[in-house]
Amino acid sequence: MTTKLQVTRPGALTTIQDAGRTGHAHLGVPRSGALDAPAMDLANRLVGNPQGTAVLETTLTGCALRPDTDVTLIVGGAPCPVTVDGRPAPWGTPVHVRAGATLDAGPATSGIRSYVAVAGGLAVPPVLGSRSTDLLSGLGPAPLAQGDLIPVGRAAEAPA
Repeated sequence: MTTKLQVTRPGALTTIQDAGRTGHAHLGVPRSGALDAPAMDLANRLVGNPQGTAVLETTLTGCALRPDTDVTLIVGGAPCPVTVDGRPAPWGTPVHVRAGATLDAGPATSGIRSYVAVAGGLAVPPVLGSRSTDLLSGLGPAPLAQGDLIPVGRAAEAPA
């Protein structure tokens, strides 16, 4: 069974991002990818994922997720309040979230973009070698919407 994260609050703009698409600029395809790659890489490293594994990138208002099986997640990047079922949880530290519980990454208290990494990475299909959303070209998955189900992979297969 593949673990899925249900989006219960998508926030103002939450997208899936990884290290981006390289080698396609001559075709007019932008790199895309996480805007704060070091923050994305640190979050991935702290949950045991390889560098460049797909994560959620939230803009200003955060997002909320409900896994259907137990998962380990981390919220990094821009500091923000983190709760699990309404109880405070640490920011910047891996958090075990039980099946059916809701992890809420709140609004950024400084900075703009927070990153939610899940152990195993996000297993959406890659487009041109990347799982990143590119709003300008329309490549990759659409920005998150309430009710979306995001498949979680295994860390060894997460990067495209």
